[in-house]
Amino acid sequence: MGQTIAGLTHEMGVSVAATLDMGDDLVAGLSKGDVIIDFSSHLVTADVIHNAVTLKKPLIIGTTGHTAELRAKLLVKAAAVPCVWAGNYSVGVNLLNALTQQAAKVLSTDYDAEVIEMHHRFKKDAPSGTATRLLEIILQARKLGADALRHGREGITGERTYTEVGIHSLRGGDVVGDHTVMFAAPGERIELTHKASDRAVFARGALRAADWIRNQKSGVYDMQDVLGLGIA
Repeated sequence: MGQTIAGLTHEMGVSVAATLDMGDDLVAGLSKGDVIIDFSSHLVTADVIHNAVTLKKPLIIGTTGHTAELRAKLLVKAAAVPCVWAGNYSVGVNLLNALTQQAAKVLSTDYDAEVIEMHHRFKKDAPSGTATRLLEIILQARKLGADALRHGREGITGERTYTEVGIHSLRGGDVVGDHTVMFAAPGERIELTHKASDRAVFARGALRAADWIRNQKSGVYDMQDVLGLGIA
């Protein structure tokens, strides 16, 4: 993602002040430029946030793989600077989020909700950050807790309950990112799908967010804020 972002800066009318990888001198690199964009590893997110706050630099975080507990702690720290934190920076995916919220509110629990995601064989975390966000939207709309989630099914599970929400992670090949939200009821099924075939869609979104965050007050924002889609 870092290479993709760097390769598209000319298209977006910006330039790269410094590039960093794990093991590099964060302070020296992050002190350059106007906005920090992080798509590295969940293992260094805390250090990136610490330095962004120290340097008072706006921050874009696209890294996934954090536990819910760690992410909650990091969000509090990141709020000290203008920060956009999103699991997916694609404009299309964020529209999928908005449509999922609308569908989850309109459709009753008679419509069983399932989320299916597929990524390349090298992806280390599951479910994806995008799928996690879709699940959060569904749970919030239906006023359900995390205990309603079913990460795949195996054995004699019994009949599906009205309140459970399924999540299924597929891995294989070089799939950039496919996400489908399914609402199934007796007699009909609604499927909302987004398929990414080029990482450039994420890079363009991240650069769009970087341009937007420069003029915002301190706090944590989502791509929904950047695009004005109004999801809570």
